[in-house]
Amino acid sequence: MRLQGKVAIVTGAAQGIGRAIALAYAREGASVVVADMNADGARGVADEIAALGGPAGAAPFQIDVRDKDRAEAMVAAAVADFGGLDILVNNAGLLEIRPFFDTDEALWDKMFDVNCKGLLWCSQAAARRMVEQGRGGKIINLASQAGRRGEALVLAYCASKACVINMTQSMALALAPHKINVNAISPGVVDTAAWVKLDQQFADLLGMEPGEPKRTFTASIPLGRIEQPEDLTGMAIFLASAESDYITQQTYNVDGGNWPS
Repeated sequence: MRLQGKVAIVTGAAQGIGRAIALAYAREGASVVVADMNADGARGVADEIAALGGPAGAAPFQIDVRDKDRAEAMVAAAVADFGGLDILVNNAGLLEIRPFFDTDEALWDKMFDVNCKGLLWCSQAAARRMVEQGRGGKIINLASQAGRRGEALVLAYCASKACVINMTQSMALALAPHKINVNAISPGVVDTAAWVKLDQQFADLLGMEPGEPKRTFTASIPLGRIEQPEDLTGMAIFLASAESDYITQQTYNVDGGNWPS
């Protein structure tokens, strides 16, 4: 078990990518704080981890990552429940499709508040604890291939995820003296519940039938299938483990070859 004895927080862990990472960490021996706005969903994933029957513990925690005080409380809960903190996965995020001329201040602020400001608050709270402990740590941010390029219908999201990639680099440099590694994962088109809504939005805006946008995006993936949340867990485990101790400031594409750099 590569994460035996470690304590991790995973935000946005009630479903999708966050849930997959939380379960994968538990299978590798980590105790996990399952953090999400959806309290019932977080509790359900914590129960799934408990049902695994391994050495790992799990605790749900309700949080809106935009709330700095709740970010501090989340870290305090990890320490109270499991004795410390070794890993933070900033997975909580917001994606909304909006044409260029319809992108307004409210959407822009909400996108950056969740995807960037929330990431900052959680990272500051976690890093402070890691520095106090004096044993280093791992912070892993969820970026996106949308942060590598512009896209006509998701300007605010693309900009926020480009910010995540840049924040990862700045945080890594700031925290390197404390032996805290900061890296990011850039997924592609991931088959989650959110894609039902996204598919309909794309279909409405592009004049397609429901299901056609998802099929079109999938057809562009070199490995020939849509990404599953579990496809991201290998990289998430690697970046949380001692195997990545000499890696920091990097953003890794895990997207089936959909974006080359």
